[in-house]
Amino acid sequence: MKFFSKVLLNVAVRTTILLTTQATAQMPLAIAGSNGTPIATLHAEGAQVYECKPDSGKSQSEVSALTWQFREPIATLMLDGKSIGRHYAGPNWEHIDGSAAKGKVIASAPGATSGDIPWLELELVERRNGGIFSTATIVRRINTKGGVAQGPCERAGDYLSVPYSADYVFLNRGT
Repeated sequence: MKFFSKVLLNVAVRTTILLTTQATAQMPLAIAGSNGTPIATLHAEGAQVYECKPDSGKSQSEVSALTWQFREPIATLMLDGKSIGRHYAGPNWEHIDGSAAKGKVIASAPGATSGDIPWLELELVERRNGGIFSTATIVRRINTKGGVAQGPCERAGDYLSVPYSADYVFLNRGT
């Protein structure tokens, strides 16, 4: 019996290590640093909106090429296929329970393809009202699909909406 218990323990430990390694492999190191207790994972479907503007990286004396510059996200937050909130410029998230949160980017990692917006880790800098977001301190944007502006930007002031989807994981890191 003692031998059997050791074998079971060994299998359990190896399985735990394997599962932990697989989960870590899926989370880019740049955004995997802040551990926390998951509060909610919400799926987003929407668009990343870009505006055609002169390249802000050029000096006044250089001819400024036009480039697509990120303006804002606009997305519906969903849980189990039902709309339960929205995501918009700020970046801000609002939930149907009345809670809201605003974040700032603290880490970024490339999306899976060149057409996918980056995965992000954001620190919540403002929370409004009670509800699901009231105890969140970190948000991770993961599993991004689409959202990157591609193609020519020919006329200043034009807008481009690029469809995207992502999962937003709200965490409480504790204090």
